Amino acid sequence: MSAATSTAPSIGEYPSPVSPPYPATSKDLELRRAMTASARSAAFASADVVFEDEWLAVVDKPAGVYCDALLTSFPCSAVSENPATKPNLHLANRLDRDTSGLMVITKCNKVAGKLVKAFTDHKVKKTYLALCIGFPPAWEKIKICSGHGRSKHGAWRVYAMSDVGRSLPGGSVVRDMSTRFEVLGVNGKGQFREPYSLDTDDIEPITVQEKATDQTCGGDANSSVILVRAYPQSGRTHQIRLHCQYLGLPIRGDVKYGGVIEWDGVECEGHALHAESLSFVHPITGLPITLRSPLPPWAKDCISAME
Repeated sequence: MSAATSTAPSIGEYPSPVSPPYPATSKDLELRRAMTASARSAAFASADVVFEDEWLAVVDKPAGVYCDALLTSFPCSAVSENPATKPNLHLANRLDRDTSGLMVITKCNKVAGKLVKAFTDHKVKKTYLALCIGFPPAWEKIKICSGHGRSKHGAWRVYAMSDVGRSLPGGSVVRDMSTRFEVLGVNGKGQFREPYSLDTDDIEPITVQEKATDQTCGGDANSSVILVRAYPQSGRTHQIRLHCQYLGLPIRGDVKYGGVIEWDGVECEGHALHAESLSFVHPITGLPITLRSPLPPWAKDCISAME
C-alpha cells in the first residue's frame, strides 16, 4: 500500500500506556493552583540571579510561578550597559509551574540557538531533588528507561520501551525517556551528598515493558518520606514526575501523578520538585560552568533532619 493510501491505526492498534490517567480529584485542585500561580506571576518582581555575564543569566525560579514571568521581570539594566539597546531575552529551558530551581535566560539569538540545541542534544547535565511519599525502595540507585507520550488532548503517560516510535491518537509518537535516581534519605535517616558521576556503572537498570504493580500508599500511616535525587538523561515533559509515579514514589503534592494532596494535616501548595544544578559548556567562552540553586524550605527541612 502506498503512503498516499495508507490509513491510521485503528483504536485497538494504538499502544496502551502503562501508567494511570490523571485522578478525577486533581482537576479542581489544579485549577486553583493555576489561578494562584497566574496572580503570583502577574505580580512577580524578579528572580534571584545565580550567574550572569553579557551573554546569559541563570536565575532561581520560585515554585508557583510561570516561566514567562522570569522574562518579563528580568531587569533591563542587567542586560546591557547601553540602556537604548532593547534586550532580546529567551528562555533556554523551562520548568513546570510548581517546580523551583535553575533556569537559563539568554540575551541574544546566537546564544539562544546554541543553548537550546545543547539542552535538546542532552549536553546540559541536570540534577533535581524530589520529596516523595511512599514505601522505601529496595534500591539505592536505579536507572529507568521507558516510552513517553500522550494522545490528542490526553495526559502525559509512561509507555513501554517496545512502543517507542509507535503512533498515538492525534498523530504524535511515543518517544524514549530515561532517568537515573538515587535515594538520599528515608524518614530522616540518610546522608545528603554531592551528585555522583554519571560514568559509574553500579546502577540497577529497569526497562519498562508493562504496567507497574500498584505500590502507592495513599499517604497512610505507614507512608515514608523519601528524598531522592534525579538525573534526567532526556528532557521529556513531566519526565521525573512520571518516573517517580511509575516507581511507586509519587512526589508529595503532585496530584496529577499520584502524590498526596495533604501531608501532616496541611494541604500541599504544589509538588516538591527542585531543579538543583546545571552543568554546561558556555556557548561563547567554551568554559565549563556548574551552578547550584539554593535549597527550597522543604529540602532544607528534610536535610536538617538527616544531620
